[in-house]
Amino acid sequence: MKFSSILALYPLFWSLCLFFVLPFRLRSSAEPDIEVAGQMRGAPPRFSLKRTAIWTTWLSLAVFGLYYLNYVNGWIGPQALDFFTASKPTGV
Repeated sequence: MKFSSILALYPLFWSLCLFFVLPFRLRSSAEPDIEVAGQMRGAPPRFSLKRTAIWTTWLSLAVFGLYYLNYVNGWIGPQALDFFTASKPTGV
């Protein structure tokens, strides 16, 4: 895989992983032990973009690493993901 391909694909993996990381460790102001004056009850009282970006980076590195290993070793190919083509029975 070319380095330019890695530079093009990694941001896609990072942005996809961001949507997986966002809901974790999220608390809302509606919980009884959290009170933030002047804030909507459903809004998170403390959101750390830095912490979310760090978790997203680690997760995307792991997921992209698995993708790259699969690309190099060919564990799962396009034929394994073809669910719509009827396979011919063997031995006929």
